Amino acid sequence: MAERENKGILQGVFYALVPHTFCIAFLIASIFGVTLLVQFFKPFLMNRYFFYALIAVSFLFATLSAALYLRKNGLLSALGAKKKWKYLTSMYGSTIGINLLLFLIVFPMLANASPSPITDKALSEQAPYVSSMKLQVDIPCSGHAPLITSELKTINGVLGVKFSFPNVFDVTYNNEQTSKEQILALGVFKEYPATVLS
Repeated sequence: MAERENKGILQGVFYALVPHTFCIAFLIASIFGVTLLVQFFKPFLMNRYFFYALIAVSFLFATLSAALYLRKNGLLSALGAKKKWKYLTSMYGSTIGINLLLFLIVFPMLANASPSPITDKALSEQAPYVSSMKLQVDIPCSGHAPLITSELKTINGVLGVKFSFPNVFDVTYNNEQTSKEQILALGVFKEYPATVLS
């Protein structure tokens, strides 16, 4: 019995992760500066409903697997589902858990990952020209945060970007090299509008 529940949990984790492998690949590419891969993934992330589709796919996989499991055991009915409720609960529960883990912890954390964060020394050298602003960006979920962060970092003069859940970005920049207007003119803000909070 415990073995079946563990199998259900493992299947739930698998079905939740498979649709998100695409996003995880984008995050890894953006962290390590693999520009070609970032450009490949970018059109998908520019779709506002992309992550909702991935969540739907993970539940579709889980539902197909549950149906096959119940059919294999001759229990493909409401009564059969009731008999195997522990297995189904563990599978769907782990699918929900992995999705929540990705959206509430992993994606926000990786949006702030950077191979070369700006040092205090570099900031002090540019101190007279350092400005900052807080942007609230209309992203549908934290899965889009790494896209916004990587786009902001393409601007010459942007010194650092820090994401705060659910949709706030603190941007530090050299005001001799770029301006608030140039930052707000980024193409990504046409799809995901940004509002300056401070």
